[in-house]
Amino acid sequence: MDNYLSIKGETKGLYKEKGSKFLAYAFPVSSEEDVKQKLDSIKKEHYAARHHCFAYVLGMEGKLYKAYDDGEPRHTAGDPILNQIRSTQLKDILIIIVRYFGGTKLGKSGLINAYKSAAQDVLSKVEVIEKVKSSLLIIEFQYEGMNEVMQTLQRYDLKITNQSYDEKCSITCQVPESTVSALVKIFKEFDMVNKIEELPGG
Repeated sequence: MDNYLSIKGETKGLYKEKGSKFLAYAFPVSSEEDVKQKLDSIKKEHYAARHHCFAYVLGMEGKLYKAYDDGEPRHTAGDPILNQIRSTQLKDILIIIVRYFGGTKLGKSGLINAYKSAAQDVLSKVEVIEKVKSSLLIIEFQYEGMNEVMQTLQRYDLKITNQSYDEKCSITCQVPESTVSALVKIFKEFDMVNKIEELPGG
């Protein structure tokens, strides 16, 4: 399967416990660089907060993930957030929870419940979307092969992301990973196709 679930856009949630406020933010992300940028932005916005705890899951299979407690007792913040993400099966998602201390210590079990509840709140509000793991396929061909190439792309209902028809004709299209090898084989049989290049992560 090439399909997996993610979220459409930034979403906010909130949980309060004994004067402490737990502001939850969910972001769609596709790389660790995305995660860093979102985290830096939240830290600047909430510079006075004591903790900026987070967890993320990246990739269709969710093999790239991290949970971070940011000064809270070990496993009381990042892990509860990560567990909530995993319970939804969502991927390419980052949840940051900003804590403003209210003066009363919650204890380990209280912290675990608070971070879990804040994550649950924001996850209950996200808009879930279906994403397709895909590659970009660049096809260079002679102008005379235009009809043949376009008919093939239409038959597979592929999205064209870039095209140029100068001296060399070139089309870049987004292809589900399960379809790439079959499509490359088809294009290699066309006399008018000069070059096929696959780029990951379309």
